[in-house]
Amino acid sequence: MTLRIGDIAPDFTAETTTGLITFHDWIGDDWAFFFSHPADFTPVCTTEMGRTSQLAEQFAQRGVKPIGLSTDTVKEHVKWIEDVNDTQNTDLRFPIVADADLTIAKQYDMIHPSESETAAVRSVFIIDPDKKIRLTMTYPMSVGRNFDEILRVIDALQTGDTHKIATPADWVPGQDVIIPPSVNDADAKSSFPQGFETIRPYLRTVKL
Repeated sequence: MTLRIGDIAPDFTAETTTGLITFHDWIGDDWAFFFSHPADFTPVCTTEMGRTSQLAEQFAQRGVKPIGLSTDTVKEHVKWIEDVNDTQNTDLRFPIVADADLTIAKQYDMIHPSESETAAVRSVFIIDPDKKIRLTMTYPMSVGRNFDEILRVIDALQTGDTHKIATPADWVPGQDVIIPPSVNDADAKSSFPQGFETIRPYLRTVKL
């Protein structure tokens, strides 16, 4: 199953390290950062699980719930969390989904046969409160994710939703944003009374 931006994230019910969840109910009115791992007790995954835990406050400030998935059992996940906490100096509290039979990994197209028939690649899904997929990223199993970028794109998505703007390359909060071409100048003047710069008719920037 190929999932695209704008699709409703598939719902599922599964055992996790924090108990049985139904995914859509668990998300509730928040955003979700859903990310997969090839297996427990692997080095790159351990650092990523630790980094997500270390950033718990950053995710919470954005109204985002992290949730991991690995193709192992809850029992194995619980043992692995002990290693994550010990080696990464953290206290991991977010749920890790058990997916030993690969059902959810296949549902979310996390199994790439040319990479592995039995292990999930490093997929990222940013899902909004309407349960829509807003961003996807896929890394090979050997490459750890950039969590600065994950937080940056969440900021960009949420800022865009709030102000109806787009963000330029390498944007970070506090920098100028772009007024979409679909907004005419009259509406832009109403929406952005602070004024905006017209670099080209199709490229207008504004400071929020």
